[in-house]
Amino acid sequence: MIDVLVVEDDFMVARIHRGFVDGVEGFRVVGSANCGEQALAAAAELQPDLVLLDLYLPDMFGLDVIPRLRTAAQDCDVLVISAAREAEAVRGAVRQGVVDYLLKPFDADDLRDRLERYSARRGNLHAATVSGQADVDRALGRAATPTVTATLPKGMSVETAELVERALRTADGSLSAAECATRVGISRVSARRYLEYLSVTGQAVVSLRYGQAGRPERRYQWHA
Repeated sequence: MIDVLVVEDDFMVARIHRGFVDGVEGFRVVGSANCGEQALAAAAELQPDLVLLDLYLPDMFGLDVIPRLRTAAQDCDVLVISAAREAEAVRGAVRQGVVDYLLKPFDADDLRDRLERYSARRGNLHAATVSGQADVDRALGRAATPTVTATLPKGMSVETAELVERALRTADGSLSAAECATRVGISRVSARRYLEYLSVTGQAVVSLRYGQAGRPERRYQWHA
């Protein structure tokens, strides 16, 4: 099991994150903290493998927690979960060596995808030494960045993927799966599958639109 510490100042949001994580096979939440100092104390006590770190904490900026974890010899990875969209925050997170950066708002599938990719990369470094460059690339996540014309998952065609890509490129803003399906002439389920593929490969970004009731609508926009 991969032990996870959730660092989030809003206790309701922290509870949602806990539920998301506990729903992913191979992961379990071992604790939570609502500020930077609590996060440092919890990391020392619980020894988590992964910290889900919000950046807007009441006592310090989240990125300031990371060097203090390293100073305390806490050998845990950090996945940032934040509404911070400033380029400097993202660059700072990259410089601090975070394994991923997930923007709020997101849903369970967004977090699941990143946790599963993290688990796969982590698995590539279980051996004492790596067998070659391919293992290093997989550990850094470089093997998971195909283009739309690369080998697609089974049951998906390059031609349809290109049509969906074109629909996103030419859209005035974001599209839902239903809107994309209408433009391309395929079913909503198929459109959703291609859109999710483009999202996973970094060619599209996902946002959530909240309505009066029910699950939020996932909307997709081409990532120029």
